[in-house]
Amino acid sequence: MTEKLSKTFLKRKTKIVLTREQLSLLDKNELIDKIISLDAQNTQLKNIINKTTGTSNVVPTNVKKREFDFSKCYYRKIFLQISYFGWDYHGYVVQDDSPNTIENHLFQALIKACLIESREKANYNRCGRTDRGVSSYGQVISITVRSRHPPSDQNHPSALSVELPYCKMLNRLLPKQIRAITWLPLPDDHLRLSARFDCKLRQYKYYFPKSTLDLKAMTEACGQLIGVHDFRNFCKMDVGNGVMVHMREVFSACIVPFNEKDTDERTSMYVFVIEGNAFLWHQIRCIMSILLLVGQGLESPGIVQYLLDVDGNPRKPQYNIALDTPLNFNKCTYDIEDLWVYDEYEIKNVIINAQKLWTEYNVKTTIIRDFIRNLEGMYEKFVEGPTDDSIYVKSDKVVSAYIDSLLQGSKAKVYKPLMKRQLCSSIENRIDHYTKKQKLTPVEDADVEMKT
Repeated sequence: MTEKLSKTFLKRKTKIVLTREQLSLLDKNELIDKIISLDAQNTQLKNIINKTTGTSNVVPTNVKKREFDFSKCYYRKIFLQISYFGWDYHGYVVQDDSPNTIENHLFQALIKACLIESREKANYNRCGRTDRGVSSYGQVISITVRSRHPPSDQNHPSALSVELPYCKMLNRLLPKQIRAITWLPLPDDHLRLSARFDCKLRQYKYYFPKSTLDLKAMTEACGQLIGVHDFRNFCKMDVGNGVMVHMREVFSACIVPFNEKDTDERTSMYVFVIEGNAFLWHQIRCIMSILLLVGQGLESPGIVQYLLDVDGNPRKPQYNIALDTPLNFNKCTYDIEDLWVYDEYEIKNVIINAQKLWTEYNVKTTIIRDFIRNLEGMYEKFVEGPTDDSIYVKSDKVVSAYIDSLLQGSKAKVYKPLMKRQLCSSIENRIDHYTKKQKLTPVEDADVEMKT
Protein backbone atom coordinates (compact mmCIF):
# COMPACT_ATOMS: atom_id res chain seq x y z
CA MET A 1 0.00 0.00 0.00
CA THR A 2 2.87 2.32 0.82
CA GLU A 3 4.45 1.81 -2.60
CA LYS A 4 1.11 2.34 -4.35
CA LEU A 5 0.36 5.52 -2.35
CA SER A 6 3.86 6.86 -3.02
CA LYS A 7 3.55 6.42 -6.79
CA THR A 8 0.12 8.03 -6.82
CA PHE A 9 1.39 11.02 -4.80
CA LEU A 10 4.40 11.59 -7.06
CA LYS A 11 2.18 11.42 -10.13
CA ARG A 12 -0.63 13.68 -8.86
CA LYS A 13 0.97 15.48 -5.93
CA THR A 14 -0.78 18.79 -6.54
CA LYS A 15 -4.26 17.29 -6.56
CA ILE A 16 -4.24 14.88 -3.61
CA VAL A 17 -4.90 15.98 -0.03
CA LEU A 18 -3.35 13.35 2.24
CA THR A 19 -4.61 12.54 5.70
CA ARG A 20 -2.33 12.29 8.74
CA GLU A 21 -2.48 8.49 8.56
CA GLN A 22 -1.53 8.47 4.88
CA LEU A 23 1.39 10.84 5.50
CA SER A 24 2.66 8.57 8.27
CA LEU A 25 2.99 5.75 5.72
CA LEU A 26 5.35 7.78 3.49
CA ASP A 27 9.10 7.40 3.90
CA LYS A 28 11.47 10.26 4.69
CA ASN A 29 12.44 11.06 1.08
CA GLU A 30 8.81 11.21 -0.01
CA LEU A 31 7.99 13.60 2.84
CA ILE A 32 10.91 15.84 1.88
CA ASP A 33 9.71 15.87 -1.74
CA LYS A 34 6.24 16.89 -0.63
CA ILE A 35 7.53 19.71 1.59
CA ILE A 36 9.69 21.08 -1.24
CA SER A 37 6.74 20.86 -3.64
CA LEU A 38 4.40 22.65 -1.24
CA ASP A 39 6.98 25.34 -0.56
CA ALA A 40 7.39 25.94 -4.30
CA GLN A 41 3.63 26.13 -4.76
CA ASN A 42 3.35 28.57 -1.85
CA THR A 43 6.01 30.87 -3.36
CA GLN A 44 4.30 30.69 -6.76
CA LEU A 45 0.92 31.61 -5.28
CA LYS A 46 2.45 34.55 -3.38
CA ASN A 47 4.01 35.85 -6.58
CA ILE A 48 0.68 35.57 -8.41
CA ILE A 49 -1.11 37.46 -5.61
CA ASN A 50 1.55 40.17 -5.50
CA LYS A 51 1.43 40.57 -9.28
CA THR A 52 -2.35 40.87 -9.18
CA THR A 53 -2.32 43.47 -6.39
CA GLY A 54 0.55 45.47 -7.89
CA THR A 55 3.10 44.76 -5.16
CA SER A 56 6.64 43.59 -5.81
CA ASN A 57 7.49 39.96 -6.44
CA VAL A 58 8.42 37.77 -3.51
CA VAL A 59 12.13 37.23 -3.04
CA PRO A 60 12.91 33.67 -1.92
CA THR A 61 13.90 33.56 1.72
CA ASN A 62 17.12 31.73 0.95
CA VAL A 63 18.35 34.52 -1.40
CA LYS A 64 20.03 37.48 0.31
CA LYS A 65 19.65 40.87 -1.34
CA ARG A 66 23.01 42.52 -1.74
CA GLU A 67 23.12 45.78 0.20
CA PHE A 68 24.26 48.88 -1.69
CA ASP A 69 27.27 50.43 0.02
CA PHE A 70 26.61 54.18 0.04
CA SER A 71 29.77 54.83 2.07
CA LYS A 72 31.86 54.20 -1.04
CA CYS A 73 29.94 56.69 -3.20
CA TYR A 74 30.61 60.24 -4.31
CA TYR A 75 27.80 62.78 -3.97
CA ARG A 76 26.72 66.03 -5.57
CA LYS A 77 23.93 68.54 -4.98
CA ILE A 78 21.62 69.22 -7.91
CA PHE A 79 18.37 70.92 -8.89
CA LEU A 80 15.97 68.46 -10.49
CA GLN A 81 12.93 69.53 -12.53
CA ILE A 82 9.88 67.31 -12.09
CA SER A 83 6.71 67.51 -14.19
CA TYR A 84 3.47 65.74 -13.39
CA PHE A 85 -0.21 65.57 -14.24
CA GLY A 86 -1.72 65.67 -10.78
CA TRP A 87 -5.31 64.73 -11.57
CA ASP A 88 -5.09 61.21 -10.19
CA TYR A 89 -2.84 61.98 -7.21
CA HIS A 90 -3.52 63.18 -3.67
CA GLY A 91 -1.27 66.23 -3.95
CA TYR A 92 2.49 66.62 -4.07
CA VAL A 93 3.54 66.24 -0.42
CA VAL A 94 3.90 62.87 1.35
CA GLN A 95 0.88 62.07 3.53
CA ASP A 96 0.49 59.62 6.40
CA ASP A 97 -2.90 58.36 5.17
CA SER A 98 -2.16 58.02 1.45
CA PRO A 99 0.75 56.56 -0.54
CA ASN A 100 -0.62 58.09 -3.77
CA THR A 101 1.30 61.39 -3.73
CA ILE A 102 3.87 62.73 -6.17
CA GLU A 103 6.53 63.01 -3.48
CA ASN A 104 6.00 59.44 -2.29
CA HIS A 105 6.45 58.04 -5.82
CA LEU A 106 9.48 60.27 -6.35
CA PHE A 107 11.29 59.08 -3.22
CA GLN A 108 10.46 55.45 -3.94
CA ALA A 109 12.17 55.88 -7.32
CA LEU A 110 15.15 57.77 -5.86
CA ILE A 111 15.76 55.06 -3.27
CA LYS A 112 15.17 52.13 -5.64
CA ALA A 113 17.64 53.64 -8.13
CA CYS A 114 20.16 53.98 -5.27
CA LEU A 115 20.51 57.69 -5.98
CA ILE A 116 19.90 58.42 -2.30
CA GLU A 117 20.08 56.31 0.83
CA SER A 118 17.12 58.00 2.55
CA ARG A 119 15.16 61.22 2.50
CA GLU A 120 16.69 62.27 5.82
CA LYS A 121 20.21 62.14 4.36
CA ALA A 122 19.36 63.72 0.99
CA ASN A 123 19.36 67.44 1.93
CA TYR A 124 15.99 67.71 0.18
CA ASN A 125 13.89 70.81 -0.52
CA ARG A 126 10.99 71.40 -2.90
CA CYS A 127 10.12 74.70 -4.57
CA GLY A 128 6.46 74.43 -3.61
CA ARG A 129 3.64 72.10 -2.69
CA THR A 130 0.57 71.55 -4.82
CA ASP A 131 -2.81 70.26 -3.68
CA ARG A 132 -4.76 67.21 -4.78
CA GLY A 133 -5.51 67.36 -8.52
CA VAL A 134 -3.06 70.19 -9.30
CA SER A 135 -0.43 69.61 -12.01
CA SER A 136 3.03 71.02 -12.60
CA TYR A 137 5.31 71.47 -15.58
CA GLY A 138 8.13 73.07 -13.63
CA GLN A 139 8.36 71.80 -10.07
CA VAL A 140 12.00 72.00 -8.93
CA ILE A 141 13.63 70.16 -6.05
CA SER A 142 17.13 70.50 -4.59
CA ILE A 143 18.68 67.24 -3.47
CA THR A 144 22.04 65.55 -2.87
CA VAL A 145 22.41 62.44 -5.03
CA ARG A 146 25.01 59.84 -5.87
CA SER A 147 27.62 60.81 -8.47
CA ARG A 148 30.19 59.03 -10.62
CA HIS A 149 32.85 61.63 -9.94
CA PRO A 150 34.67 63.05 -6.93
CA PRO A 151 33.66 66.62 -5.96
CA SER A 152 36.79 68.14 -7.53
CA ASP A 153 35.88 66.81 -11.00
CA GLN A 154 32.08 66.93 -10.95
CA ASN A 155 31.55 70.20 -12.84
CA HIS A 156 34.07 69.65 -15.62
CA PRO A 157 32.26 69.51 -18.99
CA SER A 158 33.74 66.09 -19.69
CA ALA A 159 32.44 64.78 -16.36
CA LEU A 160 28.94 66.20 -16.91
CA SER A 161 28.66 64.41 -20.24
CA VAL A 162 29.20 61.02 -18.59
CA GLU A 163 27.43 61.67 -15.28
CA LEU A 164 24.75 59.30 -14.08
CA PRO A 165 21.63 59.67 -16.28
CA TYR A 166 19.45 60.90 -13.41
CA CYS A 167 16.28 61.55 -15.43
CA LYS A 168 16.50 58.27 -17.33
CA MET A 169 17.06 56.29 -14.13
CA LEU A 170 14.05 57.89 -12.43
CA ASN A 171 11.68 57.73 -15.40
CA ARG A 172 12.17 53.97 -15.61
CA LEU A 173 10.71 53.70 -12.11
CA LEU A 174 8.17 56.54 -11.96
CA PRO A 175 4.52 56.34 -13.09
CA LYS A 176 4.06 57.69 -16.64
CA GLN A 177 2.23 60.79 -15.43
CA ILE A 178 5.28 61.81 -13.36
CA ARG A 179 8.47 62.63 -15.28
CA ALA A 180 11.96 63.86 -14.46
CA ILE A 181 12.74 66.44 -17.18
CA THR A 182 16.21 67.88 -16.55
CA TRP A 183 18.80 68.48 -13.84
CA LEU A 184 21.12 71.34 -12.94
CA PRO A 185 24.58 70.80 -11.39
CA LEU A 186 25.18 73.27 -8.56
CA PRO A 187 28.70 74.76 -8.56
CA ASP A 188 30.74 74.92 -5.38
CA ASP A 189 29.77 78.53 -4.64
CA HIS A 190 26.05 77.70 -4.87
CA LEU A 191 25.84 74.56 -2.76
CA ARG A 192 23.74 76.35 -0.15
CA LEU A 193 21.02 77.13 -2.68
CA SER A 194 17.57 75.78 -1.79
CA ALA A 195 14.84 75.08 -4.33
CA ARG A 196 12.39 76.39 -1.76
CA PHE A 197 13.98 79.42 -0.13
CA ASP A 198 15.99 80.78 -3.08
CA CYS A 199 13.22 80.78 -5.69
CA LYS A 200 12.79 84.30 -7.11
CA LEU A 201 9.64 83.81 -9.16
CA ARG A 202 6.82 81.28 -9.32
CA GLN A 203 4.38 81.19 -12.21
CA TYR A 204 0.98 79.52 -12.23
CA LYS A 205 -1.50 78.97 -15.04
CA TYR A 206 -5.22 78.31 -14.74
CA TYR A 207 -7.04 77.05 -17.87
CA PHE A 208 -10.71 77.81 -18.54
CA PRO A 209 -13.19 78.03 -21.47
CA LYS A 210 -14.38 81.40 -22.74
CA SER A 211 -18.08 80.50 -22.53
CA THR A 212 -19.95 83.82 -22.13
CA LEU A 213 -17.39 85.38 -19.80
CA ASP A 214 -16.57 89.08 -19.97
CA LEU A 215 -12.82 88.76 -20.51
CA LYS A 216 -12.33 92.52 -20.55
CA ALA A 217 -13.79 92.86 -17.03
CA MET A 218 -11.68 89.94 -15.83
CA THR A 219 -8.53 91.57 -17.24
CA GLU A 220 -9.39 94.80 -15.42
CA ALA A 221 -9.73 92.87 -12.18
CA CYS A 222 -6.36 91.17 -12.80
CA GLY A 223 -4.61 94.52 -12.90
CA GLN A 224 -5.64 95.25 -9.29
CA LEU A 225 -3.78 92.15 -8.06
CA ILE A 226 -0.35 93.44 -9.11
CA GLY A 227 1.89 94.73 -6.32
CA VAL A 228 2.41 93.94 -2.65
CA HIS A 229 -0.89 93.22 -0.88
CA ASP A 230 -2.33 91.42 2.10
CA PHE A 231 -4.11 88.45 0.49
CA ARG A 232 -5.89 87.12 3.59
CA ASN A 233 -9.24 87.40 1.78
CA PHE A 234 -7.89 85.39 -1.17
CA CYS A 235 -6.64 82.27 0.61
CA LYS A 236 -7.40 79.58 3.12
CA MET A 237 -5.84 80.78 6.36
CA ASP A 238 -3.23 78.40 7.78
CA VAL A 239 -2.81 79.94 11.22
CA GLY A 240 -2.66 76.48 12.78
CA ASN A 241 0.69 75.96 11.06
CA GLY A 242 1.95 79.37 12.12
CA VAL A 243 1.25 81.29 8.88
CA MET A 244 0.17 84.72 10.14
CA VAL A 245 1.79 86.93 7.49
CA HIS A 246 -0.35 87.20 4.36
CA MET A 247 1.63 89.85 2.50
CA ARG A 248 2.65 88.61 -0.96
CA GLU A 249 3.91 90.33 -4.07
CA VAL A 250 2.29 89.65 -7.44
CA PHE A 251 4.60 90.61 -10.30
CA SER A 252 2.07 90.14 -13.11
CA ALA A 253 -1.45 88.82 -13.70
CA CYS A 254 -3.19 88.56 -17.06
CA ILE A 255 -5.59 86.54 -19.18
CA VAL A 256 -4.42 85.30 -22.58
CA PRO A 257 -5.91 82.98 -25.23
CA PHE A 258 -4.43 79.49 -25.27
CA ASN A 259 -4.59 79.45 -29.07
CA GLU A 260 -4.49 82.76 -30.96
CA LYS A 261 -6.42 81.14 -33.84
CA ASP A 262 -9.25 79.94 -31.60
CA THR A 263 -10.61 82.81 -29.52
CA ASP A 264 -14.30 83.35 -30.34
CA GLU A 265 -16.00 80.04 -29.60
CA ARG A 266 -17.65 79.30 -26.28
CA THR A 267 -15.25 76.37 -26.02
CA SER A 268 -12.18 78.48 -26.86
CA MET A 269 -9.65 78.04 -24.09
CA TYR A 270 -8.05 80.91 -22.18
CA VAL A 271 -5.35 80.98 -19.51
CA PHE A 272 -5.05 83.07 -16.35
CA VAL A 273 -1.30 83.57 -15.83
CA ILE A 274 -0.01 84.89 -12.53
CA GLU A 275 3.57 85.40 -11.31
CA GLY A 276 4.75 86.21 -7.80
CA ASN A 277 7.41 85.62 -5.20
CA ALA A 278 5.29 83.11 -3.27
CA PHE A 279 1.66 82.17 -2.78
CA LEU A 280 -0.61 81.25 0.11
CA TRP A 281 -2.72 78.14 0.56
CA HIS A 282 -5.45 78.11 -2.16
CA GLN A 283 -4.53 81.68 -3.15
CA ILE A 284 -4.61 81.06 -6.92
CA ARG A 285 -7.89 79.15 -6.76
CA CYS A 286 -9.51 81.83 -4.59
CA ILE A 287 -8.39 84.56 -6.99
CA MET A 288 -9.70 82.56 -9.94
CA SER A 289 -13.04 82.08 -8.21
CA ILE A 290 -13.45 85.85 -7.87
CA LEU A 291 -12.37 86.42 -11.48
CA LEU A 292 -15.02 83.96 -12.69
CA LEU A 293 -17.68 85.82 -10.71
CA VAL A 294 -16.51 89.05 -12.36
CA GLY A 295 -16.54 87.40 -15.79
CA GLN A 296 -20.13 86.27 -15.29
CA GLY A 297 -21.18 89.80 -14.37
CA LEU A 298 -22.08 88.77 -10.83
CA GLU A 299 -19.43 91.07 -9.35
CA SER A 300 -17.73 94.21 -10.65
CA PRO A 301 -13.96 94.31 -11.22
CA GLY A 302 -13.73 96.58 -8.17
CA ILE A 303 -14.48 93.62 -5.90
CA VAL A 304 -10.77 92.74 -6.02
CA GLN A 305 -9.78 96.11 -4.57
CA TYR A 306 -12.54 95.75 -1.99
CA LEU A 307 -11.16 92.41 -0.77
CA LEU A 308 -7.58 93.68 -0.77
CA ASP A 309 -8.59 96.47 1.62
CA VAL A 310 -8.04 94.44 4.79
CA ASP A 311 -8.31 97.50 7.01
CA GLY A 312 -11.88 98.08 5.93
CA ASN A 313 -12.64 94.39 5.30
CA PRO A 314 -10.51 92.28 7.64
CA ARG A 315 -12.78 89.21 7.39
CA LYS A 316 -13.13 87.10 4.26
CA PRO A 317 -16.67 86.61 2.88
CA GLN A 318 -17.61 82.98 2.31
CA TYR A 319 -17.32 81.80 -1.29
CA ASN A 320 -16.48 78.61 -3.19
CA ILE A 321 -12.96 78.24 -4.55
CA ALA A 322 -12.18 77.27 -8.13
CA LEU A 323 -11.66 73.65 -9.17
CA ASP A 324 -8.18 72.13 -8.72
CA THR A 325 -7.79 70.28 -12.04
CA PRO A 326 -7.17 73.31 -14.35
CA LEU A 327 -4.38 74.67 -12.13
CA ASN A 328 -0.77 74.18 -13.17
CA PHE A 329 2.44 75.19 -11.37
CA ASN A 330 4.17 76.22 -14.58
CA LYS A 331 7.69 77.33 -13.67
CA CYS A 332 10.04 78.77 -11.08
CA THR A 333 13.24 80.75 -11.59
CA TYR A 334 16.49 81.24 -9.69
CA ASP A 335 19.47 83.61 -9.75
CA ILE A 336 21.83 81.03 -11.16
CA GLU A 337 23.44 80.37 -14.53
CA ASP A 338 21.19 78.38 -16.84
CA LEU A 339 23.20 75.17 -17.24
CA TRP A 340 20.40 72.59 -17.15
CA VAL A 341 21.45 69.19 -18.44
CA TYR A 342 19.09 67.56 -20.92
CA ASP A 343 19.07 64.01 -22.22
CA GLU A 344 17.88 64.25 -25.82
CA TYR A 345 16.68 60.65 -25.93
CA GLU A 346 14.84 60.96 -22.62
CA ILE A 347 13.13 64.24 -23.62
CA LYS A 348 11.99 62.53 -26.81
CA ASN A 349 10.42 59.73 -24.76
CA VAL A 350 8.66 62.25 -22.50
CA ILE A 351 7.23 64.02 -25.56
CA ILE A 352 6.06 60.73 -27.08
CA ASN A 353 4.30 59.71 -23.86
CA ALA A 354 2.66 63.14 -23.62
CA GLN A 355 1.51 62.94 -27.25
CA LYS A 356 -0.12 59.57 -26.58
CA LEU A 357 -1.84 60.99 -23.51
CA TRP A 358 -2.99 64.04 -25.50
CA THR A 359 -4.44 61.81 -28.22
CA GLU A 360 -6.40 59.78 -25.68
CA TYR A 361 -7.88 62.82 -23.94
CA ASN A 362 -8.40 64.98 -27.03
CA VAL A 363 -10.31 62.26 -28.86
CA LYS A 364 -12.69 62.05 -25.90
CA THR A 365 -12.95 65.85 -25.73
CA THR A 366 -13.69 66.09 -29.46
CA ILE A 367 -16.43 63.47 -29.21
CA ILE A 368 -18.06 65.38 -26.35
CA ARG A 369 -17.68 68.70 -28.20
CA ASP A 370 -19.31 67.25 -31.31
CA PHE A 371 -22.10 65.84 -29.15
CA ILE A 372 -22.71 69.31 -27.63
CA ARG A 373 -22.79 70.95 -31.07
CA ASN A 374 -25.34 68.46 -32.35
CA LEU A 375 -27.60 68.96 -29.33
CA GLU A 376 -27.22 72.75 -29.40
CA GLY A 377 -28.15 72.73 -33.09
CA MET A 378 -31.30 70.75 -32.33
CA TYR A 379 -32.09 72.98 -29.36
CA GLU A 380 -31.70 76.22 -31.35
CA LYS A 381 -34.15 74.95 -33.95
CA PHE A 382 -36.56 74.12 -31.16
CA VAL A 383 -36.46 77.64 -29.66
CA GLU A 384 -36.46 79.61 -32.96
CA GLY A 385 -39.16 82.18 -33.49
CA PRO A 386 -41.47 83.82 -30.94
CA THR A 387 -41.19 81.65 -27.86
CA ASP A 388 -41.86 82.32 -24.20
CA ASP A 389 -38.88 83.63 -22.22
CA SER A 390 -38.59 80.55 -20.02
CA ILE A 391 -37.06 78.56 -22.88
CA TYR A 392 -34.35 81.16 -23.38
CA VAL A 393 -33.60 81.01 -19.65
CA LYS A 394 -33.05 77.28 -20.03
CA SER A 395 -30.67 77.97 -22.92
CA ASP A 396 -28.62 80.34 -20.73
CA LYS A 397 -28.31 77.64 -18.07
CA VAL A 398 -26.86 75.25 -20.63
CA VAL A 399 -24.21 77.81 -21.61
CA SER A 400 -23.27 78.72 -18.03
CA ALA A 401 -22.53 75.10 -17.20
CA TYR A 402 -19.09 75.55 -18.73
CA ILE A 403 -18.21 77.86 -15.85
CA ASP A 404 -20.35 76.30 -13.12
CA SER A 405 -18.21 73.17 -13.30
CA LEU A 406 -15.10 75.21 -12.45
CA LEU A 407 -16.45 76.35 -9.09
CA GLN A 408 -16.59 73.87 -6.22
CA GLY A 409 -19.73 73.47 -4.14
CA SER A 410 -23.35 74.01 -5.08
CA LYS A 411 -24.65 77.07 -6.90
CA ALA A 412 -27.33 79.16 -5.19
CA LYS A 413 -30.55 79.76 -7.12
CA VAL A 414 -30.32 83.45 -6.28
CA TYR A 415 -26.86 85.01 -6.30
CA LYS A 416 -25.87 86.87 -3.14
CA PRO A 417 -23.17 89.55 -3.58
CA LEU A 418 -19.89 88.93 -1.74
CA MET A 419 -20.20 92.12 0.29
CA LYS A 420 -23.48 90.87 1.77
CA ARG A 421 -22.39 87.33 2.64
CA GLN A 422 -21.54 85.78 5.98
CA LEU A 423 -17.95 86.45 7.01
CA CYS A 424 -15.26 84.02 8.13
CA SER A 425 -13.36 84.39 11.39
CA SER A 426 -10.76 87.14 11.55
CA ILE A 427 -7.07 86.30 11.75
CA GLU A 428 -7.01 87.71 15.31
CA ASN A 429 -9.70 85.24 16.40
CA ARG A 430 -7.83 82.37 14.78
CA ILE A 431 -4.59 83.37 16.51
CA ASP A 432 -6.38 83.51 19.88
CA HIS A 433 -7.92 80.10 19.22
CA TYR A 434 -4.60 78.38 18.49
CA THR A 435 -2.74 80.29 21.20
CA LYS A 436 -5.15 78.95 23.81
CA LYS A 437 -4.49 75.45 22.50
CA GLN A 438 -0.74 76.16 22.64
CA LYS A 439 -0.38 74.98 19.07
CA LEU A 440 0.89 78.19 17.50
CA THR A 441 4.37 78.40 16.01
CA PRO A 442 4.65 81.66 14.05
CA VAL A 443 6.24 81.61 10.60
CA GLU A 444 7.52 85.12 9.94
CA ASP A 445 9.23 84.60 6.58
CA ALA A 446 6.76 85.18 3.75
CA ASP A 447 8.61 82.71 1.53
CA VAL A 448 8.79 79.91 4.06
CA GLU A 449 5.90 77.97 2.58
CA MET A 450 4.01 78.13 -0.65
CA LYS A 451 0.70 76.35 -1.16
CA THR A 452 -1.96 76.65 -3.80
